Amino acid sequence: MAMTIHCDIVSAEREIFSGRVTMVVATGTLGELGIMPGHAPLLTGIKAGPVRLKLDNGEEEVFFATGGFLEVQPGVVTILADTALRADDIDEASAMEARDQAERELSERAADFDFSLAAAQLSDAAARMRTIEELRKRARGRG
Repeated sequence: MAMTIHCDIVSAEREIFSGRVTMVVATGTLGELGIMPGHAPLLTGIKAGPVRLKLDNGEEEVFFATGGFLEVQPGVVTILADTALRADDIDEASAMEARDQAERELSERAADFDFSLAAAQLSDAAARMRTIEELRKRARGRG
């Protein structure tokens, strides 16, 4: 039996995942993180994008988090996300439309333009698209 660690993914609205995993992969504020059983305690911010979990049965699950914090304590990894959802639940068409809209706003820059809002929307949409692509790569790897 593989060594495991308990993982919780929680958003402001609800708990998204709770269970045993052999590995957690997320993008921290300083780069990619791979957390396995026995990892040193850690607290870091996470960037918007995919969060991959390798389950104790060998399967992988992909989630999307818009940002937040990742905490590693002995025996448990907790991801406190601003917003989190299963990658399967991301609406690709709306993510693409949001990305296109943000790109249009950045290029047009009207008088009442809010650069930081448009940049944040573009970043969020791009992270959703990266998560969808990560999910597709996993599906191709199984097929």
